[in-house]
Amino acid sequence: MVDLTVAICTYNGEKRVPEVLEALESQVNAAHFSWEILVVDNNSSDRTAQVVRSLQEKWPNAPALKYCFEEQQGAGFARKRAVQEAQSPLIGFLDDDNIPAPDWVAAAYNFGMAHPQVGAYGSQIQGEFEAPLPPNFERILPYLAITQRGDAPLPYEPRHRVLPPSAGLVVRSRAWRESVPRRCILNGRVPGSMVTGEDLEVLAYIQQAGWEIWYNPRMQIKHKIPRQRLQREYLIPFFRGIGWSRHVTRMVRIQPRFRPLAVVAFMVSDLHKIIRHWLKYRREVQTDLVAACELELLVASFTSFFYLWQNGYLNQNQLSQERESQTHPAIESHL
Repeated sequence: MVDLTVAICTYNGEKRVPEVLEALESQVNAAHFSWEILVVDNNSSDRTAQVVRSLQEKWPNAPALKYCFEEQQGAGFARKRAVQEAQSPLIGFLDDDNIPAPDWVAAAYNFGMAHPQVGAYGSQIQGEFEAPLPPNFERILPYLAITQRGDAPLPYEPRHRVLPPSAGLVVRSRAWRESVPRRCILNGRVPGSMVTGEDLEVLAYIQQAGWEIWYNPRMQIKHKIPRQRLQREYLIPFFRGIGWSRHVTRMVRIQPRFRPLAVVAFMVSDLHKIIRHWLKYRREVQTDLVAACELELLVASFTSFFYLWQNGYLNQNQLSQERESQTHPAIESHL
């Protein structure tokens, strides 16, 4: 029986995955439980498979290093594949640009054992930036999966509508399998589309089913952010994609009969925020990258329902079939 699976979801990560594996090979205080590493290759077109196979040939016996290929593009599909492959009660997710601290695996296992009511818990994440940050960038850092919430464990309260990112996230297998639909609406960014939010959709389902979501600062990772991800050409589409996903993550907690009213209410709120932001930053929005990103997020949030509907994300026939295919009563009653 494996106690913990560490899943590394990667796309074209031949140059990044070895550093993550090196950090996992050097883990300490993990001798009292069994764990494994699973590299999920999300349809890479580079030498990711060959690199992992080469590392497997000289890998130590423990922890086991496994590899699988997921053809459907999108981080959501890669994480679902990891859940299918894992035989452990706990699954820790690392992206191929996440470098875990030497005791990350031990901290992940120990917290899961000490808190059986917690369905998922996130890490403390520090950014390692290849280039200097633009002015005022701290305002939008959390959207880049930088999570600093102090040195004490904290629950993510449902009323605050804040959830941890997938980087450094640990999910209880039972919580995922009992709470998350077989097919979600959001599946992550793919070439040609920056719509994201697939990790928040999954966590919203888990939280809605009654599981607690927590922040565990003992689990620490470094998130390596390259220079191009700090530039306008990347950030504006990135924030647009976050905004377009918001209709889905907002509606999980709302009963179907109330959703039309909720859509209107959220649009009114978003429009109010857009006006306030424009009045405050209208002179800087062309030159202030942070203000431009915030405005793009608000506008995309305002148009989220229409964008997703127009692009086929909200196909009602498909969604009704997916809901009927679910058998878990908690999901049926809340969705």
